[in-house]
Amino acid sequence: MPQGLNPLRPLHRIEIGDTAGTELYVSSRTGEVVRDTTRSERFWNWLGSVPHWIYFTPLRADPPLWHDVVVWLSAACIVSAVTGIVIGILRIRLRRRFRNGAVTPYTGWMAWHHIAGLIGGFFVLTWIVSGWLSMNPNSWFQRGSGDAAAMARYTGAGSSPFPWPLARLPAGEGATAPREALLTWFDGRPLLQLRDAQARVRVLDAATGAPASIGREDIVRAAARLRPGASVTQATLQTHEDFYWYGHHRERIVPVWRLEFDDAARSWIYIDPASGQVAGSNNSNSRLNRWLFNAAHSLDFPWLIQYRPTWDIVVWLLSIIGTVASASGVVIGWRRLRRKSRSSAVPGAQRALQRS
Repeated sequence: MPQGLNPLRPLHRIEIGDTAGTELYVSSRTGEVVRDTTRSERFWNWLGSVPHWIYFTPLRADPPLWHDVVVWLSAACIVSAVTGIVIGILRIRLRRRFRNGAVTPYTGWMAWHHIAGLIGGFFVLTWIVSGWLSMNPNSWFQRGSGDAAAMARYTGAGSSPFPWPLARLPAGEGATAPREALLTWFDGRPLLQLRDAQARVRVLDAATGAPASIGREDIVRAAARLRPGASVTQATLQTHEDFYWYGHHRERIVPVWRLEFDDAARSWIYIDPASGQVAGSNNSNSRLNRWLFNAAHSLDFPWLIQYRPTWDIVVWLLSIIGTVASASGVVIGWRRLRRKSRSSAVPGAQRALQRS
């Protein structure tokens, strides 16, 4: 389970006993179902996520140890990738080719490793380096934590009792009937978010039951409490995704207000115009990390993710090249080790014969 669930722990794991092998993880603090998995999902997780992030339970149970293992393994892989690329460049001939017309002096698995390594070497190196940087080695990158006090000042939650019972709920039938209600606050105003079966959301004033109206001035005034001592330099109603607000692996709200502050971190805060809730934030450090990690590691380039399946095709091709380079390297290494073990065993047998 990810560390993001730590505030909800301990978790109860409940086996449903259905044909899919469903297991539910329920928070003992809130009673909320925070995860559900099936037998098939767990199988693919062991083939994908567990080896990818080295998420083996005994190791993951010690976060500092897991962090150090990933950092040092990544560093060793970076050295290996750099030396491999350098040797590969030195051994290739594009103009004055070898006698058989090949660009590589190798044959068989060595040739596959040489060519695949050169084609995918740059991607492999940037992928490893970006993953290594995401672990924040030596605490090079500052990671800000959320300010609960500032958020409380922004929402005004608890400034007065939440009105109950509610004034009234809008009528609806079938798919338009409310299925989920969320009690929220904005600038000291109690609000009610209603979601129907089609995931459509309506925001009401909890005191009157009327549709909530939140203007630009309301958001700018309240947002100033999120960064005390800083001012809002620009407020933009963003109607489409961009380099820093996009929904490749997550859902993003659009339109959204983007508020830019003049604080030392050059903070940007994104606010849902319908509910006034903070939808996300970043700063100069996380915007740099967007290019060092998301772009270099996950290939989250706008011109790729906005035109699917372009991203899928590129990732598949690079993954195939990386698989060829890795598999050929394993075969070459295994053969080299076997050759050395045999050569070391022969002199020992000869000495035994001489003594006899």
